[in-house]
Order: sequence, then structure tokens, then C-alpha cells
Amino acid sequence: MSCGEPHETDCSEVLDHLYEFLDHEMPDSDCTKFETHFEECSPCLEKYGLEQAVKKLVKRCCGQDDVPSDLRSKVMGRIDLIRSGQAVPDQDVTASAPKLREA
Repeated sequence: MSCGEPHETDCSEVLDHLYEFLDHEMPDSDCTKFETHFEECSPCLEKYGLEQAVKKLVKRCCGQDDVPSDLRSKVMGRIDLIRSGQAVPDQDVTASAPKLREA
């Protein structure tokens, strides 16, 4: 996805780290780069807006549900593996987790 114009920060970098930006989990200098990119690139801005809307919807609809602590631990462990560049097991992290109630 790109508007076809060259940018200081490449579209692929922005999209690869979009959730870190949405979750305020990146340094201010990177946030500034992303904000500048969104001002220049309407396709990336559109993707940002869509992901932001989905995140708000999930929070509104599921924000009150408690996440089982063992599921949280498994997910966080997998995130740590991915961030450290280690191989991630193929098994589904949710396979042994209890199902959340449906709305």
C-alpha cells in the first residue's frame, strides 16, 4: 500500500509498526515520523483510521471481559519471542484457553 510518492519513512515500515503507534508503544521521535507520513500518504492514513476504529470497537464491545491469566501469559510470551527474533512455536496460543462468552 502506498500513494506512489516517495516518503522519508517507507509505507511498509509504517504499516509494520502501526499497532505500536496506535498503542503508544514507540518513542516520540518515531511517532513524529509516523504522523508526518500520515500527513503525506492518504492510503496509510486510511489504514490507520480503519485500525483505530477497529481498536475502539473492540474496546467498546469487549473491554469489560476479563482475559484469563494463562492466556495473557501465553500471548505475552509469544510477543516477547517475536520481538527478540526467536522462532515461534506453530501451536495455537488459544488452543487450551477457555472460550470467552459470546455477546
